[in-house]
Amino acid sequence: MTEGVQEMKTSRMNLLQAVNSALDTAMSGDQRVVCLGEDIGKFGGVFRATSHLQEKYGKQRCFNTPLTEQGILGFAIGLAAQGSVPVAEIQFADYIFPAFDQIVNEAAKYRYRSGDEFNCGGLTVRAPYGGGIDGGLYHSQSPEAYFCHTPGLKVVIPSSAYQAKGLLLAAIRDPDPVIFFEPKAIYRASVGEVPEGDYEIPLGVAEVVLEGSDITLVGWGAQMVQINKAAEMAATVGISCEVIDLRSLLPWDQQTVADSVTKTGRLLVSHEAPLTGGFAGEIAATIQEQCFLSLEAPISRVTGVDTPFPLVQEAYYLPDHLKIYEAIVASLAY
Repeated sequence: MTEGVQEMKTSRMNLLQAVNSALDTAMSGDQRVVCLGEDIGKFGGVFRATSHLQEKYGKQRCFNTPLTEQGILGFAIGLAAQGSVPVAEIQFADYIFPAFDQIVNEAAKYRYRSGDEFNCGGLTVRAPYGGGIDGGLYHSQSPEAYFCHTPGLKVVIPSSAYQAKGLLLAAIRDPDPVIFFEPKAIYRASVGEVPEGDYEIPLGVAEVVLEGSDITLVGWGAQMVQINKAAEMAATVGISCEVIDLRSLLPWDQQTVADSVTKTGRLLVSHEAPLTGGFAGEIAATIQEQCFLSLEAPISRVTGVDTPFPLVQEAYYLPDHLKIYEAIVASLAY
C-alpha cells in the first residue's frame, strides 16, 4: 500500500516503535523477510528495535549473529542472493565500516557484475546513526556520504515516526540494496500518529515541510528538528523559509529542491556530518549548476566540524537551530 491512505487506523508511536511496526508488518506479509544482527533476538537489540519479533516469528526469521559486521553483511548478501529478504541491523552506524567492503564492493555491484543475471536487491541494512546522545566518537558518526558515493545502493533517512515506518517498508520491498539510517537522537523524542496497517512512502521523493519565499532550507534525519526551529525563529523577524526534508539521499529529489531554489533564490543545507565531503556539497554543486541564474546569495552549509566527533564538546560540534538561524540571516543580508 502507498502513502496517502487516509482510512487506516492510527496509533501514537515514537520513531523506534514505528521501526518495529514496519518490521512486524513486513515479516507478517512476506515469509521471506528475515531479521539478523547482534543481540536482536530475545534481547531486541541495543535500542529494542526488534523487540518481540523472535517470539512472534521464531529463531529462523529473527536471529542473533556473531559480533562481526563483515560477517553480518556477507551472510545477508548471500540470503538476498538466494531469494530471501534480509534486514540486517548494524548496532551503531559507526560499526558499519568493517562491513564497508561487503556493502560497496559486493552488494552494490552484484547485479552489475552478473549482467543482471543475479542480484541481492532484497537486502536492507538498518543502522542507528548521528549524535545527540553523548556517545562520543564511536557512537555518534553520520557516515551517509560514504555510501552516497556508491552506485547500486540507495540511502534513506527518516525524520519522524510516520516516515520511519513508510520508508522502511518501501526500503525492504525495493529492488535495490538500501542503507537505512535511523536518527537515534530522536528514536523516542519523535512521536506522532502512525498507521497500524501497511503503507509505503516512495523512495527518492522529498517532502516540502513548509512553504516559503525567501530561502530554502534542506536537511534530513534529526537535523530537521533544528531546521524547523530555525525557520520558526526566522519567521519572527519576517523571513519566510521553505523547508524541505530530503528523506532519501540516494537518489535525492533534485527537482523539488531546484524548483524551490528557483523560487526563493537562496539555499541552506544542514547536516551533522563534517563539512568536507559531506553530502551538502553534492547538493550545493547540483543546485549551482541548475539554478545559477536564480541564486541571490552563495549556497550555505551548516554542518558538523572537520574533527572526530567529540564527547564533552558535542553541543559545540553539532549544528543547532541557532547556527542555522545565523546562517539564514547572513544569507538574506548578502
